[in-house]
Amino acid sequence: MQYIPPNFATLFVATCNLLNLANPHRVYYENQDAYNEREYERKIDWLGERFHALNADVLAVQEVWDEAALKAALHRSGLRYDFVAVPGAENTPAQPGLPPRPGAQGTPRVGIATRLKVDRIQSFVDFPPGFGVEVPGLGPHTRFERPPLLATLRMKHGQAVHVLTVHLKSKRPKFLQDAQGNHLEDRDDRKVGAMASLRSLLMRGAEAAALRCIVIDLLQGTNVPLVVMGDFNDNPHSVTTQLVAATSEVAYDKAARDVALFNAYEMQGEAALKKDVAYSHVHQGYPEVLDQILVSEEFIAGSRHSLGDVRRVDYFNDHLHEGRDRSRSDHGFVRALLRLRTD
Repeated sequence: MQYIPPNFATLFVATCNLLNLANPHRVYYENQDAYNEREYERKIDWLGERFHALNADVLAVQEVWDEAALKAALHRSGLRYDFVAVPGAENTPAQPGLPPRPGAQGTPRVGIATRLKVDRIQSFVDFPPGFGVEVPGLGPHTRFERPPLLATLRMKHGQAVHVLTVHLKSKRPKFLQDAQGNHLEDRDDRKVGAMASLRSLLMRGAEAAALRCIVIDLLQGTNVPLVVMGDFNDNPHSVTTQLVAATSEVAYDKAARDVALFNAYEMQGEAALKKDVAYSHVHQGYPEVLDQILVSEEFIAGSRHSLGDVRRVDYFNDHLHEGRDRSRSDHGFVRALLRLRTD
């Protein structure tokens, strides 16, 4: 019998940390100046150029304070995105009987922009029961600081795909402060600094475990492909990233593949041109991979439940060496070309 190769549909997905994308004259952190009109325009122009270069079907974005600013940057790209959402960062004027929506408060939010049909959108705020942790000096940590966003999308040939946008707690030490932002601890005391770093680790670890629960619920007993993208604030083989992915469990438990995630960069096909520039952030001169794209078993070529594969992963990071400027992001953008069978 003659072998007939399968037909595939392609899907470009990308993750972008936008570095405090906010409307002009809007204070987002008390200790940082708001963008003036000129700075805002420069940032929107720069992001529009980057979005145009990525030309992704799905953009997972982080650090958005104002949904309106994201829409402006997308418009500036010249590309069409039929669906844009950043829950918690909406901007609407006051209407009779309703308060205005001034954008995100406290922390920036994650969002999504896509050309695909959207079947479902859900923002996760609270951890699953029992997954909260006690953080020294802060008390119970039971909610995501930046709620992950789930979008269930529909490709043209009818295939459903889950996309989960995430932004986990940073490694930045969590020092205690009062409601007005005044310091309550001696930041020059190295033991205090150790405790502050432990707080951040506990918070990020709890968020990773809670995110793992979401992943399991999405994957267990189903064959709907899942893509998890965003700023993990840690490298692919760190404890917290592996809490989310559980890739290592596959080595001794084949059944674990059903609910495991795999680093898209490591799953690229043989035709991919892997380069030594696979990093998305530079900290004190050292390149790191903080921004990641993880995929479920359905994208693993050769897997028993494979529906497609990862063709290529690209890192857009040249701007990291152009000097610090608020108009540019301090993170590289990561894009993956995925394929799914249409027959």
